[in-house]
Amino acid sequence: MVDTPPPADAAADPRTARLQANLHAVRQRVADACSAAGRKPDEVQIIGVSKYVSAADTARLLACGLVDLGESRPQLLWEKAAALADQTPAPRWHMIGHLQRNKLRRTLPLLSLLHSLDSHRLATAVAEEAARTATPCDALIEVNLTGDPGRSGISYEALEPLAEAVAAHRWIRLRGLMGMADRPDRPGDSPRTQFSRLREARDRLQHLFAAPERDARVRGELSLGMSGDFEDAILEGSTMVRIGSVLWEGLRPDA
Repeated sequence: MVDTPPPADAAADPRTARLQANLHAVRQRVADACSAAGRKPDEVQIIGVSKYVSAADTARLLACGLVDLGESRPQLLWEKAAALADQTPAPRWHMIGHLQRNKLRRTLPLLSLLHSLDSHRLATAVAEEAARTATPCDALIEVNLTGDPGRSGISYEALEPLAEAVAAHRWIRLRGLMGMADRPDRPGDSPRTQFSRLREARDRLQHLFAAPERDARVRGELSLGMSGDFEDAILEGSTMVRIGSVLWEGLRPDA
């Protein structure tokens, strides 16, 4: 594994130094999980979830070399994108929470990837807004892994029709699927079983869209796994892990 050099001011800033240590530990755990799965560490992208921390701490994480940052609320993404607009390296923003149609205009231009495409109505609105600016939107379809109607994401039964509709939109590039497993202490399937089921659904979609009469428009990304279960997600093929709490471990809220 290639270590990340500490920022020049890490020794002078204990918060940055702690973040650097946490990030190193996460990268090592990712590398170990990849080794166990027979994969290479660079096959898994770490997305730092910054939704609970200040713009200053988000800038510290960026300075540590983690440029992919995830937010779940559009308003916070707007604020942090403005605050970090002049940072080097530049952040790549991921929208990992629900995105309302009335917030598309301000949000889409900021995004590297939308993880939470979860309905035909949202897909149509995203396509229309992307067409208006002539800027394609990279997106993942969010799938409800548990079947709980109170959770976000579409059902497995609705996945293929939505993928068909999304792939038909010129201005949306369907990059894969996203899901969030249930806690391991809850009744039902284990997180790893839920991850495996989504990987199988991804494989079916890729087979469908790779047929000779179809355009191969569905990529193979899987956004699976968070702080408590990302190793299991990697073992089941995740290509993106969304890491929050273990990155910020040991840091009190920034004043």
